[in-house]
Amino acid sequence: MKVKIAAAQYDIGFFDNWQRYRQKIERWVADAARSEARILLFPEYASMELASLFGRDVYSSLSRQLTALQSVLDDYLALFQGLARQHGCYIQSGTFPVKMKDGTYRNRAFLFMPGGQVDYQDKLMMTRFENEQWLIHRGEEIKCFDTDFGKIAINICYDSEFPFLARQQVEAGANLILVPSCTDTLAGYHRVRIGCQARALENQCFVVQSPTVGSAPWSEAVDVNIGAAAIYTPVDYGFPDNGVLAVGELNATQWVMAEISLDEIETVREQGQVFNYRDWPMQFLSVN
Repeated sequence: MKVKIAAAQYDIGFFDNWQRYRQKIERWVADAARSEARILLFPEYASMELASLFGRDVYSSLSRQLTALQSVLDDYLALFQGLARQHGCYIQSGTFPVKMKDGTYRNRAFLFMPGGQVDYQDKLMMTRFENEQWLIHRGEEIKCFDTDFGKIAINICYDSEFPFLARQQVEAGANLILVPSCTDTLAGYHRVRIGCQARALENQCFVVQSPTVGSAPWSEAVDVNIGAAAIYTPVDYGFPDNGVLAVGELNATQWVMAEISLDEIETVREQGQVFNYRDWPMQFLSVN
């Protein structure tokens, strides 16, 4: 079964009211839905543009914006849940910093289903910025999600650079990994891109990356954003020779879309030129 995927190269906006934010998201989702995309991916920390609703004293403070954002979390969830229902699609809305009962924060990637269900994956590997300046804590659970097109998983930005995370997900049945990302240097973008391509290669699966792009000088959290969205594949029979099915123009604001079939993953794992997925364990090797 084929499915069209849309990965956003998403610009950080500035809003004076919730309605303007809502209109922006509705426009993005409607544009992808008109192109018959059924799985939509937004970037890590795309939600940080909502800090602009609260004024300079909030959006210029790393800690205050986290607190303020909790007041719009329910509206955020309702917005994406309604759009997933309306357009009959799966939406990974990027990430939102969610406050836990113990007062800590998690970088949470919500997945909205066309039937109204909502699930999430928390970021598991935290960057230095998150650990040392923002004090956002890592999650504790690795998940896979059932969809009409097969099992999918989420690696949030830095998570994609650690192969053992994706490996656990593909061994649980995921043939598609969504990677919402947010990077403020070209090197950072390439680190995540290389991680995505490596995960697609070694697991013989699809990996899709969606970054924030452009500048938001008003924001303390996401002022500089560099990247390009892409859909990566195994490098084998029936797939692009470079493992890149589609990639956007660096730093442009756009959707990047392509049609894939998750059924092709089982075929390449059984009949490919190489057996990266099968050969992963290498149980016959030991280190002395």
